[in-house]
Amino acid sequence: MNQQLALGIDIGGTNTVFGVVDRRGNLLGEGSMSTRGYEEVTRYIDALYRKVHPLIEKVGGLDQIRGVGVGAPNGNFYHGTIEFAPNLPWKGVIPLANLIREQFSMQAVITNDANAAAIGEMTYGAARGMKDFIMITLGTGLGSGIVANGQLIYGHDGFAGELGHIIVEDEGRICGCGRYGCLETYASATGVMRTMEELLKKKKTDSILRKLPPDQLNSKAICDAAIQGDKLALEAVEFTAKILGKALANAIAFTAPEAIILFGGLTKAGDLLLNPTRKYMDRNVLKIWSGKVKLMRSELKESHAAILGASALVWEMKD
Repeated sequence: MNQQLALGIDIGGTNTVFGVVDRRGNLLGEGSMSTRGYEEVTRYIDALYRKVHPLIEKVGGLDQIRGVGVGAPNGNFYHGTIEFAPNLPWKGVIPLANLIREQFSMQAVITNDANAAAIGEMTYGAARGMKDFIMITLGTGLGSGIVANGQLIYGHDGFAGELGHIIVEDEGRICGCGRYGCLETYASATGVMRTMEELLKKKKTDSILRKLPPDQLNSKAICDAAIQGDKLALEAVEFTAKILGKALANAIAFTAPEAIILFGGLTKAGDLLLNPTRKYMDRNVLKIWSGKVKLMRSELKESHAAILGASALVWEMKD
């Protein structure tokens, strides 16, 4: 029987989402689980299989599934590994593709989570028809997938496109990677929380966020407060946009993209984030690219872009 379905899995620093997808990009079933709480990666794989198995059974069993595509932080397409991912609970080099292959009894392929989102956007979203664009995922960390001349850029070792770990502030915030001043420590869900915490301590400005318990001060609460006009929240978003916009201006100089597409939870701030980011990007970009590069939000549902992109990897597998 022809295997016309693929299983796409997106492993994030906080949550894992997954779905069964057909060749046209229709999502036939989906689910999610926490990525956290599993000190051993094998326990995580076991829990993931238990969550996914009912979806597989619902579509007719393993015979219907061609394989598993996975998007994960620091996922190495060449080796099928996750390597030293700062935002995941498992350290070192994790042979994830082999672990999934053994547990799920099917082929598996892995790539960086932002690369998977870029593939999904290029196939089904805002980047349809584009040959040159950069996908920026603003989640727990900051990931990026770079497409140039119609090809996803992997580099010689599989790790190209780590814009989240360019240093934007000398001796700045400590990053999960062990260095200081990385972009994702400022422009990410975690980064905007750190900015907000600093502002709340440093300033006496009234803010609805002061009334929140510490465990409820997250990027969603900050974005919601900014949308309501909270001055301190707006200042945090503006600061985030300034650093992100400058970094994007620098990224443009490397691949001259047609567009930069923003994706992830932080984009829920909408134009409050997009407009100032565009302002600082345009202000700092080299003149030859002034006004040429579009800054856009993803057209795909937040949980779907990486699932669709990861599942698309399956169709490239050799039998």
